[in-house]
Amino acid sequence: MSLESPEQPRPKGQRRRRLTDPLSIRALAHPLRLDLQWIIGREGKITAAAAARELGISQALSSHHLRQLAKYGFVEQVAGADNRERPWQLVATSTSWRGVDETAQGAAAVAVLEQVIAERALTNYLDWQERRNSWSPGWREHTGLGHSTIYLTESEFAELARRIDALLADYIVQRPLDDLSARPPDSVPVEMTLFAVPAEPTSSGN
Repeated sequence: MSLESPEQPRPKGQRRRRLTDPLSIRALAHPLRLDLQWIIGREGKITAAAAARELGISQALSSHHLRQLAKYGFVEQVAGADNRERPWQLVATSTSWRGVDETAQGAAAVAVLEQVIAERALTNYLDWQERRNSWSPGWREHTGLGHSTIYLTESEFAELARRIDALLADYIVQRPLDDLSARPPDSVPVEMTLFAVPAEPTSSGN
C-alpha cells in the first residue's frame, strides 16, 4: 500500500466507511484487532512495536493483525520520522454495517462481529468497576450501567434509535476519532456501547 507523504497531511474531518463485504466484517471481528484500532485512534498513529508493548503481545503478532486490518482497508501505513519503522493510522474514523444483515452471509458475519464487540464492552465495564473509585464524582455519577424496559412500537423504536444516534453524532462529527487537535484538553476516551434487545411478546400479545 502506498505511503502518505508527511508534507501532505490527511484532511481533517470524519472519514466514514460502510462495510458491505462479509469478509471485511469477519476480518474486524477479533479482540486484538479492535484493540489495535482503538489504540491507533487514540494516538492518531502508532507503530506496531509501540502498540505491541501496550497490549503486552509480541511485535510479530501486532504486525500480523495490523497487516490483516490493512488488507481489508481498515488501517494503512504512513511515512514516519525515520526509515526504521513506519506508523499505522486509521483509514476511516467511523464505520457502520447497517443493512448487511439482509443476506445470510452478512447476517452471520455481523453476528460474529457484534458478539466480539459485546464481549469487549463487558470486559471494559468490569475494568471500570475496578477503578471507578479513583475517578471524580462527576464521572462516577454518569458512567456505568443503566437499564430500562419500555414498550415501543417498531416506528417508535426506530425514532428513538435515530435520536440517540443524532446526539452522539454531534460529538462524533466535531471530534474525529484520530484528530488529536479536536479534543478538549480535559477530555478522555469514553466507550459507549448500546444494547437494545426486543423481548419476545407474550402469547396474548401484551
